Amino acid sequence: MRDEVDELVEAWARERSDLDLAPVEVFSRIGRLARHLDLARRVAFTEASVESWEFDVLAALRRAGAPYELSPGRLLRETLVTSGTMTNRVDRLAARGLVERLPDPHDRRGVLVRLTPEGRACVDHAFERLLEAEQTFLAALPEKDRGRLAGLLRTLLAPFAG
Repeated sequence: MRDEVDELVEAWARERSDLDLAPVEVFSRIGRLARHLDLARRVAFTEASVESWEFDVLAALRRAGAPYELSPGRLLRETLVTSGTMTNRVDRLAARGLVERLPDPHDRRGVLVRLTPEGRACVDHAFERLLEAEQTFLAALPEKDRGRLAGLLRTLLAPFAG
C-alpha cells in the first residue's frame, strides 16, 4: 500500500540521494495524521457544543474524579496555559453553567473550580464523540498492533516528558 509520503520521499531521494530520509517517512505521516485528528476533534467537539479549550478544562476536572474539582493552579498545570488565560476560561465556563467557583476549605483565600452536573454531561458527551472519531482512525490497524504503536510513540515522546 502506497501513500503520498512515499511519493514525497521518492522525489527527495531523487534530488538528495545523499540524505537519510527515514525521518521523513515517519514524521510526515505523523504530521498528516495529526491534521486529520485535529479536524476530527473539532467535528466531535462541535457536535457536543464545546470548543477545544473548553474540553481541555472540563476534561481535567472530570479526570480529577468526584467531586470533580481542582484549584486554579492545578488546572494551569493540567492544561499548560497562563494564569490570565485560565481565569478567562473559568469565567466563560462559569457563565455557561459548566463550572462553578467554590471557596477552598483548606485555604481561606483560595478557590476551587468544580464541574457542574451540566459540565459533566457536556464533557462526557464530547469525550464519547472524540473516542468514536478516534476509533475510526484505528479501525485499519489490527488490535494486536495498537499497543505496539502506542509503545513506540511513547518512546518517541519520552525525551519531551516532564
